[in-house]
This record gives sequence, structure tokens and C-alpha cells, in this order.
Amino acid sequence: MPDRAIALLLFIVTLDAAGIGLIMPVLPGLLDQLSDPASTPAHYGLLLSLYALAQCLAGPVLGALSDRYGRRPVLLASLAGAAVDYVVMAAAPALWVLYPGRILAGITGATGAVAAASIADAGDPSRRARRFGLLSACFGLGMIVGPALGGLAGLAGARMPFVAAALANGVACLLALVWLPESRQGARPPWSWRALNPVAGLRQALGGKGLGGLLWVFLVMQMAGQVPGALWVLYGQDRFQWDAAAVGLSLAGFGALHALTQATLPGPLSARLGERGALAVGMAADAAGYVLLAWATQSWMVAPLMLLLAAGGVGAPALQALLSARAGAGSQGQLQGAMNSLASAAAIAGPLAFTTLYAASVGGWTGWPWVTGAALYLLCVPVLARPGTRHGTAAQASQHRRA
Repeated sequence: MPDRAIALLLFIVTLDAAGIGLIMPVLPGLLDQLSDPASTPAHYGLLLSLYALAQCLAGPVLGALSDRYGRRPVLLASLAGAAVDYVVMAAAPALWVLYPGRILAGITGATGAVAAASIADAGDPSRRARRFGLLSACFGLGMIVGPALGGLAGLAGARMPFVAAALANGVACLLALVWLPESRQGARPPWSWRALNPVAGLRQALGGKGLGGLLWVFLVMQMAGQVPGALWVLYGQDRFQWDAAAVGLSLAGFGALHALTQATLPGPLSARLGERGALAVGMAADAAGYVLLAWATQSWMVAPLMLLLAAGGVGAPALQALLSARAGAGSQGQLQGAMNSLASAAAIAGPLAFTTLYAASVGGWTGWPWVTGAALYLLCVPVLARPGTRHGTAAQASQHRRA
């Protein structure tokens, strides 16, 4: 696959991630315009949950469709659908229009699974960890850029971020039409209407050799990864007395470090230690950062701990490369769709669980959610200690060294 096609896939993932946060700065204001301001918090939370739920259900479906019909048509249809959807939401005359609009945005925004499958299709398996690292870095970059651009566009009106999102998706669709080749090669599975059942798609992905345990590890990592997103603002304000500027700067710094780490370290670390070794390093760094942050008492302590948390970002690309290698060429889309679904499920359950635990600890020691997030990684040890996991990863590390 040409480098510009890889770059375009990375741009699409960045765009999907940016779309999550692009409208957040202006959504409360738009809800105030369309409904009773007293009901804005309830509508805001529900719209965010609907988006995550739609992505959770759509990920396996889009992945299975891309296995059968190819990555390119699914990506083109999703980008075009997203552009139309954002235009409709920009012109929404009533509150009810936003609900189907956010559901459709979640469905069309689940293209990260298809983009990841395209990258898994592309060439040398020894470069998968590096490419998945770039993929994760671009997702992190989108999460940083999205709210910032949304806030700037919102200065021109509460509906302008929707217009910006429509234009961005339209441009990406045109570029994909010209630059993006079909990466799915070889025999394609016969079509079955069961592919439209997200639960069936996830069950079939779990049936692959060694995938069930590794997908469990992926789910645990995604759940643990929800702790910073759910608590960073609350914890910073309560423990360190951060104001809005300090919160924003810390989030930007953390996101930039995380993106830089994922863009540069997973490939070399996987080549040296194997995917399992890189995965162990990432989980250990993340868990250590969580525990130390739970006991941090001064604001300056957060800066070095952000380096440790950023180093934890090498785990996810290594695990993704390990899963991709085991899935085989015929089911990359289904695998990536299952992973997208699990990540979305964690994004729904994780913030609710950790903010509830934090609220229960207010008035006492508020480090419990961080310690709980670190303890979750212990659930991965039995899976990673299995002989099949160890041997499979060692063989891949040997293959990387020979390459």
C-alpha cells in the first residue's frame, strides 16, 4: 500500500477521534437553544452515551462488511454518511434531530476498525506494531485537536463545529476516492446476514485461536485506560487545586506525550522484546503511574508521572499487533470491529464506574480509583502467562529479529 494511502488512513482515524470531541465545547450551548436549559445536563450525557453505544454496536458490523466487500467501499460510504449527518445536525431545527444524528455519527465514526484492518492488510507483519502505534497516536492526537478546534469554531456560533466536521469528512471522502486502494486481497468469506448482528460478530472473533484471552486483555486495558479520562479534571481540581487553565495545559501535555510515545516506541520495543514483552512494559508503566498518582500530594509530581503514564501507551499497539497476527488475513475487519466494540463498551462503563467510586471516596482518601485501575491489570496475568501466549509471542519476536 502506498505511503500516502497509509497517511490517509491515519488522517481518517484522527478525524474520527476529533469528531468525538469537536462538538463537546458547543453542545451544551446548542442544547440550551433547543430545549429547557435545566434539562441540558441530562440530554448532554445521554447524547454522549448514545454515540459510544452506536460505535460499540457498529464496529463489528462494519468490520464484517469490510471483510466481505472490501475496506475501500465501507470507508467511502462511512465518510460520505458522516458528512451528510453533520450537515443535518448543523441545521437541526429541534432537539429530537440531534438524537438520531448522534447515533448515525457513532455508526459512521466506527471506521477506525476498518482503517485498522486496512493497515493490518498492508504488507510486512514485522511493521504492524509500529503502524498500530501510529494509529493509536493519531487517535490520541484527534482527541486533543477535536475539542480545541471545536472551541475555536464555536466562537462563530454553536452550529459551526458541525459544519467544520461535515467539511472535514467530505474532504477525507474525496481524498479516499482518489488515493485509497483496496487493501483486502484473497478469498472473501460468503455473505451472511448474521454479520449484521454485532454480538454474533464478536462471538465469531472470539472463536479464533488464542483470540478470546487476548481480547479479554484488550478489554481490561481499555477499562483501566478510562481512569485518566474520567478523573483527570476532578482529581486535579480537588487534589492539586488546578484551575481551568492548569487542567487544559495538563491534558494537552499528557495527550502530546502519549501520542509521541505511541508514534515512536512500539515498533522498536516490539522488535527487541516481542509483542508480549512490549505489552508487559506498557502495563507495568501504566499501573506504576496510577499507583504513584494516587499518593501524589503536590502538583509538580504530576509532570514526571505523565512520562510514566505515556510510556504505558506502548502496550495497546503491541497487543493489537499480536491479535492481528493471530487473526489471519481473512478476518482482520471482524477482529478490528470486535476490538472497536469492546473499546466502546469500556468507554460507556468505565467513566461511570470510576466516577462513582471517586464520588464515594470524597471526604476520605480519593486515590482508590487509581489503585483500582492499576489492580485491573492483574486480571491479565493468567492469560499472558499461558504457554501458548508466551511461545507465540517469542516466535514473533524471533521473526522480527530475523527481519
